[in-house]
Amino acid sequence: MTIGKSSDREIPPSSVEPTDDAVQAADAPSIGRVLSASRIEAGLTVDQVSTATRVRVPIVHAIEEDDFDRCGGDFYARGHIRAISRAVGVDGEALVARYDAAHGGSPAAKRPATQLIDSGPIRVPSRGRPNWAAAMVAAIVAVVALIGFNLVSGKGGHGTTGTTGSASAPLPSGSGTGSVAPETPAVQPPAPAPSAAAIAAVPADKVTVKLVAQGTSWVSAMDGNGKSLFQNNISDGQDQTFTDPKQIKLVLGNGGAVHAYVNGKDLGVLGKDGQVVHVTYTPGDPQAG
Repeated sequence: MTIGKSSDREIPPSSVEPTDDAVQAADAPSIGRVLSASRIEAGLTVDQVSTATRVRVPIVHAIEEDDFDRCGGDFYARGHIRAISRAVGVDGEALVARYDAAHGGSPAAKRPATQLIDSGPIRVPSRGRPNWAAAMVAAIVAVVALIGFNLVSGKGGHGTTGTTGSASAPLPSGSGTGSVAPETPAVQPPAPAPSAAAIAAVPADKVTVKLVAQGTSWVSAMDGNGKSLFQNNISDGQDQTFTDPKQIKLVLGNGGAVHAYVNGKDLGVLGKDGQVVHVTYTPGDPQAG
């Protein structure tokens, strides 16, 4: 009798009889077995589940074997469980709840209460963040300034006065007659006539061409060897002189704005307003190329 009483006190009935929840947890299949069985019942392969959920095939296999370490953390494991559950037609939230119970609870349960209220110090926006509105305004101002500069420089001309040489300038837009040249004044002043001494000084064994601008025109000049002597605009009052033993070949963007003197002879303007003119001059009497 004494031994029986001692045995009852050492092993209480509550410590040996399992609860209903413990029995249900022990009898319930694991998360991986639920997902695997549901996939097979739905007639899906692991590759099809991977394609539908974008969860890689090795991770699907690992989850079906209850290996959640390959998921990369609890956050990704919950997401994978929900995605696979939707694909195979089971309750994903119930499986996520079971996962949280087995792995220490949900993120909200793990977070201290103070963290739920205090979100931390207010962050001041970085001063280094670009101000797109100011950048756009600056870009617009730069474009307007560039257009204004091009307009002013186009009217002022780029040629140097009185010196034969080469210079770079944009080619004329058209190669035949009828191209539109820069706008010229309605009333053009008469071109200054060369002095008698200058005409007498023209060498007889060379070709000498002097161009005097009565407006604005693009001018290209090449010597007898095809070398470029000049490529630029000349404007009202500017002049250029070219000399070569063989020939001078000219291309004018606006023939009506250029007055020519060839071998000391006044040939007048070389074309109409806006007309592109191609001419070639050699020693002796002027000849049209």
